[in-house]
Amino acid sequence: MVRYAFDDTKVPEATAKSRGSYLRVHFKNTRETAAAVTGMPLQKAYEYFDNVLERKQAIPFRRFNGGVGRTPQVNYLGTTQGRWPVKSVKFLRELLKNAESNAEAKDMDAQTLIIRNIVVQQAPTTYRRTYRAHGRINPYRSNPCHIEIHLASPAEQVQKTKSVVPVRLNKRQLAKKRVAASRAVAPAKTQ
Repeated sequence: MVRYAFDDTKVPEATAKSRGSYLRVHFKNTRETAAAVTGMPLQKAYEYFDNVLERKQAIPFRRFNGGVGRTPQVNYLGTTQGRWPVKSVKFLRELLKNAESNAEAKDMDAQTLIIRNIVVQQAPTTYRRTYRAHGRINPYRSNPCHIEIHLASPAEQVQKTKSVVPVRLNKRQLAKKRVAASRAVAPAKTQ
């Protein structure tokens, strides 16, 4: 049995999941792409990924944003830095399709699914080398990642009961109430 980073046994709604390990896609780009779609409805995430591939919308880079250029496509998200990580989008899209088919196997409605959680973790760096001029050798590394996706069908909204909470009064407020009640009663007795 594979262990997941996100435990869906404590979640009230039905979930479907998929995962990929040691994927050869940049960790930092994939983390930012996953953060952009977490919490979105599944169909809306597909549209968003299509727009990113066509460069109509950008992925906002918030944490790993050193040296990332600015674009006005992310201004509505409250940030200025963004990119269009094509490879990360393709890997996440494949895992979303896998999770969607897992949800359909569990008889969940694919139109109502939302992306409950995406976990992106660093995988071990692969070490290679590249040969440079004048007989030098430099490291040539890649930073792969592990990705886990959890889809959920939204739980039914339950109306909150209208329970009357008794107002707790302190001693001073109770004394004021007693005095006001006695004053209201006192004129009635004199008449």
